[in-house]
Amino acid sequence: MAGWDTLKNIVMQEVIQRGEEGCSVEGFLDKAAAAETDGELMDVYAQLAALPIRDDFPFYEPSKLEEIRAVRPEGPRKLPDSLTDRQWRDKFLGAWLGRCAGCALGLPLEHTPFMAGAAGNPGWKNIQLWFEGADAWPIRDYTPGRSRAEQIGLELRPRANRHLSHRENIRFMQSDDDIRYTVIGLMMLEEKGIHFDSWDIGKLWHRTLTFRQVCTAETQSYLNFAQVSWHTMDHRNEGKPHDWEEKQDWVRTYLNPYREWIGAMIRADGFAYGAAGHPELAAELAWRDASFSHVKNGIYGEMFAAAMIAAAFVESDMEKIVEIGLSEIPSNCRLAHDVKKAVEIAKQSENQLELVSRIWEAFNQYNPVHTNNNAALVTASLIFGGDDFEKAVTTAVLGGWDTDCNGATVGSIMGARLGAERLPKHWTDRLNDTLYAEVSGFHPIAISECAERSFKVFRRIQSQLASVR
Repeated sequence: MAGWDTLKNIVMQEVIQRGEEGCSVEGFLDKAAAAETDGELMDVYAQLAALPIRDDFPFYEPSKLEEIRAVRPEGPRKLPDSLTDRQWRDKFLGAWLGRCAGCALGLPLEHTPFMAGAAGNPGWKNIQLWFEGADAWPIRDYTPGRSRAEQIGLELRPRANRHLSHRENIRFMQSDDDIRYTVIGLMMLEEKGIHFDSWDIGKLWHRTLTFRQVCTAETQSYLNFAQVSWHTMDHRNEGKPHDWEEKQDWVRTYLNPYREWIGAMIRADGFAYGAAGHPELAAELAWRDASFSHVKNGIYGEMFAAAMIAAAFVESDMEKIVEIGLSEIPSNCRLAHDVKKAVEIAKQSENQLELVSRIWEAFNQYNPVHTNNNAALVTASLIFGGDDFEKAVTTAVLGGWDTDCNGATVGSIMGARLGAERLPKHWTDRLNDTLYAEVSGFHPIAISECAERSFKVFRRIQSQLASVR
């Protein structure tokens, strides 16, 4: 039941993950490499699972909500606002459009030479070379489909219809997991409001997502959840085991070395929109979602992003928005330290190339789709971009690693902050208010309809919260 990759590669990746979590893993890569049978690999895996955290590990990284909240910094848990319905609707449309535009820019570049680097270049340098080779540098528009950089072996992602997001072809927001999870977050809030947990997330995934639509941590959790749930039960809570909390930990960790990768962070938006202006609630909803498939910094990534998105609807100061995001995660976790370092790099960098170069140098020890390096790039892009949507989004994509994820998250925050009316039309008009999500009822759908439904969910949640006070 390896799922995303071969058992050999999963165990090899587990060695890296346990080392990042603070365990002493010396010799384990050799053990995993020498294992020849599945039984031998599982013996190594069991040894890794039993390793304790080193006594000198400097971070404290719980996964339970109450423990996270006990060690988070002070911060505004709910922000005051005086927006009219019209202003709110403009903000919701801005968030959806910004997310789509940023995602579409990064989609064709979600390919190894641009994410991890190639030909002796870091990923960001290859992105620069691609745009220069298309006479499209600096980045001011969607990714060109052809470039003279092909002559040195670079190519855009060749599969999954990514050509539909090339500059020459783009007519709508094509299907992508970054947008699909935003839709699923909206669906969950429409169905259950704020009354859902990680069990409900699993049931919704099994109902709406095919196996080919999930990746890395989501693949492993999707598979594991099938071992503790039943198709004879519908999508409500029937059949939820009494010991779900114990089973949940197995679902999100068993053969899942990707449990601190970016998969949870990209799922924040749909929940954050429902909790606009209420970062504490947004972080809690994100925690419930992330806890299905992630632990520790994987969870914090979604909480951090959700709190920033929720804050951006009513807070205009970008440094404060980042601080609000940090106020919902442990103060002494790896992610918090990395984000703070990224803020300093952004403040010190004089131009876009200096910024992405320094961010790459500081955080490239992580996998290209890890939470922490991508969250650092998102943060730096937001601080560097200021009030300029294009500057923020293009910086996030130029930085490499998970290009579409980072463009989408930055676009979402900038869109919520600025509103649709202030977004550059040459980015948003090209989408023709159309989204294809490969989810029933959302393929196709007007982006503006998604925004309106998010606004209605937001108002309903506000009413629910007011009624219990």
